[in-house]
Amino acid sequence: MKKFFAVLLMFVFCASLIGSMVSCGASKAIQVIDVRLTDESYAFAVAEGNAQLQASLNAYLKTIKENGTLDAIMKKYFDNVGTKVGVTAGEADASKDQFVVATNVPFSPFEYLGDDNLFYGIDIEIAKGYAESIGKELVIKNIINFDDIFTEITTGKADVGMAGITYSADRDKTLDFTDTYFNASQKLIVLESDTTFDNCKTLEDVENILKSWNKDKSVGYQNGTTGNLYVEGDIDWGFAGFPVTCKGYDTAVMAAQDLINGNLAAVVVDEAPAVYIVSAINGVNK
Repeated sequence: MKKFFAVLLMFVFCASLIGSMVSCGASKAIQVIDVRLTDESYAFAVAEGNAQLQASLNAYLKTIKENGTLDAIMKKYFDNVGTKVGVTAGEADASKDQFVVATNVPFSPFEYLGDDNLFYGIDIEIAKGYAESIGKELVIKNIINFDDIFTEITTGKADVGMAGITYSADRDKTLDFTDTYFNASQKLIVLESDTTFDNCKTLEDVENILKSWNKDKSVGYQNGTTGNLYVEGDIDWGFAGFPVTCKGYDTAVMAAQDLINGNLAAVVVDEAPAVYIVSAINGVNK
């Protein structure tokens, strides 16, 4: 995916962490290794058996794919074309006719909190459009731990999970999913000065290096994400894992901070957020 975004410092959480890096003297640049580690697709998660909501969301996704709305939303965040629309969080109230979305920020460009304290992102704008189409009030719930999004859904505290969620057969055992709307992959972030992966052209090239590492090397990821499973290994997902020290974080931004602080050899994160994080950090360090 092409390098993008001149406006990458727009979400407060990432900016505050980046600022703390600079203030602490950790001003190393980082880079994304341009090799796809996985092939995956994002979808929205609903409670198992909620066929009505699943069908309704699928119908809406079909409509916005066909009429160009989804492409227009993507261009706002990938190409900075058009005006991004912010959304207030709202308050869940069982007495009201609401559409409650569980998400996890920051995960730009899919969801993040702007400096105006509004939620932005691809998932957020899709949620806004869908809520308007069914005449319901939109409520956004920011769930701190990614895995807890699924608990919010299964316990009825949220109608849907919209958080750059990768569809998998394993997750499909306990949840239902909409049609997919975005093709994604995992990628590595390393220090810009690190030449370890410079000659890597293929997945095999990268994985051969990761397989050669041992517990002396630490690799970070956001807890509960595909990157987590890729590094640690997961039979159901088809990931063998690597013989490294695995370190999980609440957000990928925190993992990137620890990379800069010298505590990690690499970070594994979804491609689009990886590009956002690298561009934002390197922009501050210029």
